[in-house]
Amino acid sequence: MAEKTEGTFLMTELQGIFSRTALLLGDASMKQLVQKRVIVVGVGGVGSWCAEGLVRSGIRRLTIVDSDLVTLSNVNRQLMATTLSVGRPKVEVLKERLLSINPEAEIVTLQRVFCEETADSFHLEEYDYIIDAIDSLKDKALLILRATATSARFFSSMGAALKMDPTRIKVTEFWRVKGDPLARALRKRFKRDGCYPQRKFQCVFSDELLQNQGTPAQEEQTTFFKAQTNGTVAHITAIFGFMLTALVVQDATKLSP
Repeated sequence: MAEKTEGTFLMTELQGIFSRTALLLGDASMKQLVQKRVIVVGVGGVGSWCAEGLVRSGIRRLTIVDSDLVTLSNVNRQLMATTLSVGRPKVEVLKERLLSINPEAEIVTLQRVFCEETADSFHLEEYDYIIDAIDSLKDKALLILRATATSARFFSSMGAALKMDPTRIKVTEFWRVKGDPLARALRKRFKRDGCYPQRKFQCVFSDELLQNQGTPAQEEQTTFFKAQTNGTVAHITAIFGFMLTALVVQDATKLSP
């Protein structure tokens, strides 16, 4: 696909699918968005909504990472998961949806795990923004360390499970997150290993912590071990994802208050 010039971009996208966004942000900010390269690592309950929010906001160069297939238990909260997409790779289903929003988007899919063995292959240094939306504690810690060692802007999602109240979702710097077990476990791991993020970064989190009320169903297969499967709902995971989108858009356009 031939790369569009800025002039062509303004004549097409800004006068079409992004006209309302451009009306609010202005043409100069839209040009900034279209030039940014973003990678979302993990496109489950949080990352899938973040990816859609980014594309709907004007991000055109997006890499989505996830090794898993869609399962029936994903349907309650993951954007691309439907009864028709069960069994298909999450990244491929999501790519189809994102291209149906903006056919000119450059969507790269990586169907693999981000881990110690594969981390170098992701070339994180090539991105303007890195979004962490993965669940595995070990791999999440590694991504945080690797991402904060680059010049990219980095944003991370803490745990979105066991929550119902959207008004308790907040954004703060990682070391100031309170009431989130995942953040606590990450900090403990960094202290144990004596290896810390090289710079501060913003996180989306909630200090709400409910308890499972139902009986766990048979576990679906994933590419990493889960110590426990917790209940999640769409309105919380979607808000987490959209708040990550907002962090990127506000930073790229410099229009945040």
